[in-house]
Amino acid sequence: MKDNPLQKLGTLGQSIWLDYIQRDLIESGELRRLIEKDKISGITSNPSIFEKAISSCHDYDNDIRAMALQRKNAGTIYEAISQQDVQRAADEFRFLYDDTEGADGYVSLEVNPHLAYDAKGTLVEARRLWVSLDRPNILIKVPATMEGLPVIRQLVSEGINVNVTLLFGIPRYRQVAESYIAGVEALSARQTSTKAVTSVASFFVSRIDTFVDPLLEKIIAGGGEKAELAKILHGQIAVASAKMAYQTYKEIFNSARFRKLAAKGARTQRLLWASTGTKNPEYSDVKYVDSIIGEDTVNTISIETLSAYRDHGKPENRVEQNAVEAGWMLAKLQELGIDIDEMTRQLEIEGVDKFNKSFDNLIVSLEKASQKQIY
Repeated sequence: MKDNPLQKLGTLGQSIWLDYIQRDLIESGELRRLIEKDKISGITSNPSIFEKAISSCHDYDNDIRAMALQRKNAGTIYEAISQQDVQRAADEFRFLYDDTEGADGYVSLEVNPHLAYDAKGTLVEARRLWVSLDRPNILIKVPATMEGLPVIRQLVSEGINVNVTLLFGIPRYRQVAESYIAGVEALSARQTSTKAVTSVASFFVSRIDTFVDPLLEKIIAGGGEKAELAKILHGQIAVASAKMAYQTYKEIFNSARFRKLAAKGARTQRLLWASTGTKNPEYSDVKYVDSIIGEDTVNTISIETLSAYRDHGKPENRVEQNAVEAGWMLAKLQELGIDIDEMTRQLEIEGVDKFNKSFDNLIVSLEKASQKQIY
């Protein structure tokens, strides 16, 4: 039997988390097999994932029927279903969380995406979910909007684990890391152990190429010197952004400021590569895994990408390769009239909108399922 490339990623310092959750995954024992066979060490979820899980199978019919007969509304049903799945998944990973002393073995659940621009509402819901889930290896997902930044700081200061999601640009990433460190400092100031709190910063990768590639293709079609530059940059900006984010991570968490906290047990806020499924069929189906492998990182991948990487992944620490060239690429976008900061702001808006629509579709699906179960 050939070596499993997924298993080697851990030796290179990268954790692989599954970007998928469904009840049968846990009940069938498949999740445990993935943990043992592929060294999967965590799970992330979002409204889109739960929408697909609940609408594509019958695993939840009995629960939906029971709660529908009790006249529970769709929102309450979703909370009960999602929290039960997340708790059971967290229990599956608890041994890994214990064995690594809290370094790995996490499961994420997102606050209502409609609260993305509501700091107070996000804070209230994040606290409520944390108490309700009642597991140390849970991460509460909070969006990296401007309104989310003070929430990140406050939650971390209270010892609540945070997965910062919908992060696209390096300037915003700096603000996210600052919020995390400020939260750890506040936690430390109360003479509370800082080792117990964990956070990851979920940097969305492939969506960057999905956004910028069509702009570059228009320039290429126009011909001339700019077209030649656009050809060089085409399909490269997402990986270049991730590589520069990693350089920023090293700068921030190797600073004297953070070293003081690390001496007291504080953990770095690892970069988590999200949206790593390949959207463009012309690109390798493992492009956004192979290209950004690095120490102290996480890659959260779909079942499809997991299978592809198991089959033909080529693990090697690449996130630090050609970092100078990556910076050059991002700088050259400006010469082509593409403002990367404006682009990432637009991606954030679109990301929030997509999660809102998925959440709304999920609620509608549950309402229909509830009526069907009753009548």
